[in-house]
Amino acid sequence: MKTVKISALVLSMAGVFATTANAQSAKTNAWEGFFGQASVGFASFAPKIGTTTLAPTGALAAYTRPPISQTVAVATTADTLNGGYNAIGAGYNFGINQSYVLGLGVNYSLGASSAGSGSFTLSAPGLSGLPANRGGPLAVTSPISYQLKNIWSVALYPGYVIDKDKLAYAKVGYSGVTIGINSATAAYQTTNLSGYVLGLGYKQMVTQSIYVLGEANYAGFSNKATTLASTNGTFSSTVGGSGYDFIVGVGYRF
Repeated sequence: MKTVKISALVLSMAGVFATTANAQSAKTNAWEGFFGQASVGFASFAPKIGTTTLAPTGALAAYTRPPISQTVAVATTADTLNGGYNAIGAGYNFGINQSYVLGLGVNYSLGASSAGSGSFTLSAPGLSGLPANRGGPLAVTSPISYQLKNIWSVALYPGYVIDKDKLAYAKVGYSGVTIGINSATAAYQTTNLSGYVLGLGYKQMVTQSIYVLGEANYAGFSNKATTLASTNGTFSSTVGGSGYDFIVGVGYRF
């Protein structure tokens, strides 16, 4: 009886190994299958703020001479934001033939970026200012700060299989980001932007399953209408931008 049980166990193990071997041999190339990865690096984002107007309320509207009764143009500035970047991702590479794969993957950046700075400046030479400087030209500046969070992308990864240990690939997909804007005269507000992402990358196996990667990406986000309510009134504008990143990371090939 014991011999029969051992024989049955050996046959079962042999079946498992045979199934695994067949599954591996069924792959078009070594890079076909699921993958997961984590990366860190450097990123830069250049915000783009369109024509901005202010509909004044409260003291700003009441104490100017003459009182402001319509929206006025506002000059804007926003500095480029540079800093560290991280991303986690997962996906699947579909084998096309021995030399090519087409991957489908998602990426997400954890946490929020450091803060960038900027300002809204209302300058109206034809109007006199608040009581403190009545008689002089009106000039009001509202400093702002902004940061990025919830950065994500869904992308296709057409890749060239150099060999079982090396993969070069491109990236093309859809991306999104949340911009949070804060000011001393306005409550914190967020705007969600969407756009495209393009990239190039390389993966190198270091063990049978673990690889290292390097990647460069560029993303462009279309302008979106937004408003910012402040103690001086309501600012109306469009917000967009573009950015790039260089990352290195480690991943697991299933």
